[in-house]
Amino acid sequence: MTPYEQAVETELIRWQQAMQKPPTAFGRLSTSIQRRINRIIPDRIHAIITAAIKQMTRAVLFGAEFLNRAPVQGQTLTQRDAAVARRIEFYKKTSAAEGGVTGAGGILLGLADFPLLLGLKMKMLFEIASLYGYSVSDYRERVFILYVFQLAFSSQERRQQVYQHIANWTEHSRELPEDINQFDWLTFQQQYRDYIDLAKMAQLIPGIGAAVGIVVNYRLVNQLGQTAMNAYRMRLMSSAERQLGTT
Repeated sequence: MTPYEQAVETELIRWQQAMQKPPTAFGRLSTSIQRRINRIIPDRIHAIITAAIKQMTRAVLFGAEFLNRAPVQGQTLTQRDAAVARRIEFYKKTSAAEGGVTGAGGILLGLADFPLLLGLKMKMLFEIASLYGYSVSDYRERVFILYVFQLAFSSQERRQQVYQHIANWTEHSRELPEDINQFDWLTFQQQYRDYIDLAKMAQLIPGIGAAVGIVVNYRLVNQLGQTAMNAYRMRLMSSAERQLGTT
């Protein structure tokens, strides 16, 4: 194991511990506040957000527009991490600029930010998967991408469940149904919607929407990118350990 891989392993241990922590009192309080806010937000806005998430989820599972990048082969973990970090930085800046423009445009453009940001996040995840050498033409890899998304944007309780799927992906992937229509997109969109409501609804407030859009989009994309990096690092290093164990 190289010094870089040893540093990554240490970082992964801290990340894995964070993913498996039980929900805190503050987390439960935040969930309670989010639920109260959800009751105040007009149903029309909820419907728009839900529809955007549903359509994007279906596009990931069924669409071809995300499947145009071949997996990168023959690179070290250091090289892969460097390439991924560059793409995350690109998407952070792109999403921040998009959030600033839509946030400055009032409620209608603010609502348009939800599907735009979701699309950028998904494109980033597909690029990250390919850069780590995984073929997204396999629908199971697209399910893994959705799990990574959930891991980044879910309650801690849900995060614990999803982490177990990712940590034991070799076994879990064998249990996935052949029919991808059976994916639980409803839980996926509900968790994501509830997670972002508290931060993103401020983007609809006149006068501060642009500033909120820039900061929140930047942070959300960064959080997703770091989660994806650690999830794929964990898979690569676990696979390497299994190969060493069989030699």
